[in-house]
Amino acid sequence: MKKLFSLLLIMFPLMSSAQEVALNTEGQDSAYVQSIVGRSQKIVDKLEIKDEASALSVRNIIANRYFLLNDIYKVRDAKKKAAKDAYTGKAKDLMIEEADKECSAELYKHHFEFESALSCYLPAEKVEAVKDGMTYNVVKVTYDATLEMIPSLKEEEKVQILAWLKEAREFAMDAENSNKKHGWFGKYKGRINNYLSKRGYDLTKEREEWYKRIEAKKKKK
Repeated sequence: MKKLFSLLLIMFPLMSSAQEVALNTEGQDSAYVQSIVGRSQKIVDKLEIKDEASALSVRNIIANRYFLLNDIYKVRDAKKKAAKDAYTGKAKDLMIEEADKECSAELYKHHFEFESALSCYLPAEKVEAVKDGMTYNVVKVTYDATLEMIPSLKEEEKVQILAWLKEAREFAMDAENSNKKHGWFGKYKGRINNYLSKRGYDLTKEREEWYKRIEAKKKKK
């Protein structure tokens, strides 16, 4: 039994023994690095990680993720520029479309490694917190607002809404800028609205009643 336990430790090292992650700044502009490190540190500060080495590794994992995404989009943009410079008409459109497809494939290729890396240092709930930190906490804000707007939501409806918002977050995490991140949430909010309408909710009326409740609360203060 002891030999088996020792073998398992070798094959699956404990979280505390995870190798420290270095910051990968190769090819990155110094001002951009400073900005991204600062942004990543703000996310880490809210996690309250007691071990300093682990906190540093988590910060570097997040920052390296931003660097990777930046590199992927830079390659895409360079290919699009080359297509526009060298081709016209349908040929140009096909080259641009191909650049977008290659970018999407590269994003998918690297998508799951981020959560896997974080899980070496963080429990599941804090991995969730990192994802929320990278997407402006839109999942919680939207979910809470929807529940406030429609107090009569059924449990299965709440589960579906939250699942779609988290799905949107996965896409938003890989988006190239804040507008594109919010765009993904907007797309899924539309899906949620259609879902609720089909289930018999009058969203215009629900929203009006919600605003009335908000105004009534303000008057009580």
